[in-house]
Amino acid sequence: MALIYSYRKGAVILDIIKSLSEQFNTSPVYVKNIITLIDEGNTIPFIARYRKEMTGAMDDQVLRELADRLTYLRNLESRKAEVKASIEEQGKWSAELAAALDKAETLAEVEDIYRPYKPKRKTRASVAREKGLEPLAAAIMLQSPSFDPHAEAVKFINEEKGVSSAGEAVQGACDIIAEEISDNAELRKALREYLWKNGQIVVTSDCADDNVYAMYRDFSEPVHKIAGHRVLAIDRGERENVLKVKLVADKDQQIAMIDKAYVRNTSPSAALVKAAGEDALSRLIFPALEREIRGMLTECAAEQAIKVFALNLKNLLMQPPVKGKNVLGVDPAYRTGCKLAVVDSTGKVLHTGVIYPTPPQNRVEEAAATVRDIIRRFNVTAIAIGNGTASRETEMFIADVLKSMDYPAAYMVVSEAGASVYSASKLAAEEFPDFDVSLRSAVSIARRLQDPLAELVKIDPKAIGVGQYQHDMPKARLEEALSGVVEACVNAVGVDVNTASYSLLAHVAGLSESVAKNVVAYRNAHGHFKSRRQLLQVPKLGQKAFQQCAGFLRVPESEDVLDNTAVHPESYEAAHKLAKLCGFSLSDLRSGQLEKLKSITEKESKALAEQIGVGVPTLLDIIDELQKPGRDPRESLPPPLLRKDLMKLEDLKPGMVVTGTVRNVIDFGVFVDIGVHEDGLVHISQLADKFVRHPSEVVKVGDIVNVRVLDVDIKRRRISLTMKGVRQKTQP
Repeated sequence: MALIYSYRKGAVILDIIKSLSEQFNTSPVYVKNIITLIDEGNTIPFIARYRKEMTGAMDDQVLRELADRLTYLRNLESRKAEVKASIEEQGKWSAELAAALDKAETLAEVEDIYRPYKPKRKTRASVAREKGLEPLAAAIMLQSPSFDPHAEAVKFINEEKGVSSAGEAVQGACDIIAEEISDNAELRKALREYLWKNGQIVVTSDCADDNVYAMYRDFSEPVHKIAGHRVLAIDRGERENVLKVKLVADKDQQIAMIDKAYVRNTSPSAALVKAAGEDALSRLIFPALEREIRGMLTECAAEQAIKVFALNLKNLLMQPPVKGKNVLGVDPAYRTGCKLAVVDSTGKVLHTGVIYPTPPQNRVEEAAATVRDIIRRFNVTAIAIGNGTASRETEMFIADVLKSMDYPAAYMVVSEAGASVYSASKLAAEEFPDFDVSLRSAVSIARRLQDPLAELVKIDPKAIGVGQYQHDMPKARLEEALSGVVEACVNAVGVDVNTASYSLLAHVAGLSESVAKNVVAYRNAHGHFKSRRQLLQVPKLGQKAFQQCAGFLRVPESEDVLDNTAVHPESYEAAHKLAKLCGFSLSDLRSGQLEKLKSITEKESKALAEQIGVGVPTLLDIIDELQKPGRDPRESLPPPLLRKDLMKLEDLKPGMVVTGTVRNVIDFGVFVDIGVHEDGLVHISQLADKFVRHPSEVVKVGDIVNVRVLDVDIKRRRISLTMKGVRQKTQP
């Protein structure tokens, strides 16, 4: 028995490998390696960066998708085993069921197979079975032309069992037949596919013209074509009792499918079977499939929204830092005043304060004098303004101040989404125990401009606000996806172990929050780390954690220059061999005298890789790191757009070409900050002169783009923009 089980388990593993290999268009060998690496407890960033030879250089995003699919397939096999065990316990297992279960590719198909054998709550059919009407149902199902079902039903009249007439007996038998039809897995599958291909989502409402759901008052779209953002909007409108939604499809065609499967002739019994089929469709099958299909639509829409959110978050986190500048952070407000915080180039707070340039105080001159003094006294060259309450008035005020000064300072409006969440958090209290909550927000706003990644990792990703319908998403799935993005970004950039907060360190591969706190505590107690190896002295940071995290942590103070690169300690020997073969020492890294590395050909790289004992992907990564040790990959991206002046909405005219920053990318377009407080919308149809499947194909969050104004609705404060026919600057 153990041998049979072992064989079956091995066959399942092979099936999973084959399925993943086909889905991700990669070698089964790579899939097997990835599964082994995941099961051994290796993190996705580590696998993506340091096990390229084993994975075919699969990137972290694809690896995460493969890992998610692996989990689904394993859950599918687990559910198949549970279903098999349950049916076997009932003594109803058969070769046909075994074949059907093996063939099932989705959890829905497995549940369809299990439906007839699943313990049921009390139903009309179960009541009829208790009344002893199952033999009558079986006789009717035979549909013999000579069989009179009503005459036969007389034999089943039994007052004690609650069957008082032949008609009641026939009805009970039909209830049993209806449930049997409903439990037919193949039929449900066929009907599900029909509804998916031919069904329509129909929406009605009596809401007013100015209602946010007005476009859905009389709306219909094929199930297989409806866009995800429309599904989510309709779902929300339905929850708010503004919209009524239903699935509509040709009922006659569905009945015909049932008839083909069950109705054999035109006898009285066949007429009853036909009626039972219609009852099964309207009462049991269609309502269940409608819920299922709408659930599938919502699930698909949610996954798409999460992908868009994740992509936006990645691009936001990977925006280039504004380095080497002292930054003034401004948290706008009306009654309580604008909170100020000056931070130096390392993020250290130099000064805090409050000014009152906005209503109802309107102490403009006093505030202007304060800001001018701060700019000059602390050599501020960049100002970050939060985009919340009173942002527009504050931006106008800062623009006027900069106009009045002959000083090289500029400002940028930054999203303050989540800043209030951070300022009231335990982490903020630990960082700034003596600061008022609002002053902590000003510090966060300033630091967001300096280093978006380091600051935004302190905030729940859901609060950052770059996506669509994020509050409607399944919480666990959203958190999983977004934490993966944060982890990928942190590890792609690398972290200075001597300056990073524990909140940033906690996103490094292999480091839990508790171990990250231990790293900071060790640093505080013993001073800066002098080498990567010293990390092994941190409590609870063992060999496995060190293997996972070491390559992503930087130690600029180390005597070994490799400790300030993405070269993993396991490849240090290979790096030394490479240096020797190419005729330089690793001390030359600091001077950048490594021109020879740039000229290594593909043929030479294969030979070199063999000589130093690594794979070609690892060799190429080592070469790349040795040429630019300690570099920040974000530095190659275009810097953020800093402004010295702003326009009013009323200044915009159709035809004007302006420059702006992409703030959000969603399914139907992108929102661009063009310096007038309200973001303008570039609809997907206006993004390019060619067909665009999704806006993310053209732009990403943080891109600097040129746009032409199409229309300005001053009353509704809406701006329509286009990128068609507008020349763009070449992005570095």
